Amino acid sequence: MTSLKIGDKAPQFEAKDNAGNTVKLSDYAGKKLVLFFYPKASTPGCTNEACDLRDNYQSFLAKGYDVLGVSADSAKRQQNFINKNELPFPLLADEDKAVIEAFNVWGPKKFMGKEYNGIHRTTFVIDEKGIIEDVITKVKTKAHAAQILE
Repeated sequence: MTSLKIGDKAPQFEAKDNAGNTVKLSDYAGKKLVLFFYPKASTPGCTNEACDLRDNYQSFLAKGYDVLGVSADSAKRQQNFINKNELPFPLLADEDKAVIEAFNVWGPKKFMGKEYNGIHRTTFVIDEKGIIEDVITKVKTKAHAAQILE
């Protein structure tokens, strides 16, 4: 779905997180970032993915990665998702889809024979200079950390 690829400069973004803080890509300058886009907070697949990242969070930190999730959910819904699953990383409440569209992960999807527009589950690994070093489009929700860290 996304047209971004390894070696591309990650799009600059600015959005509010679950706590109402403004988060920008430039906040992560000099750090590596795992930026994961997911369709909807508190749904089974998204919960599996977020909890797998949570369970491996110390491994990400040890390798110099920060983790940031993005969906079009409200800040309140994101905060509930964090509280319910004890997530140690922030989630962007990208209700206007500015970040989602900047990374080109919004588009047509099919579910049970119905077509609709939605977020394509995609993860971008961004290096210290803001360059995309990996794009994962076939996310394994229960083993996503291994996909990123290997």
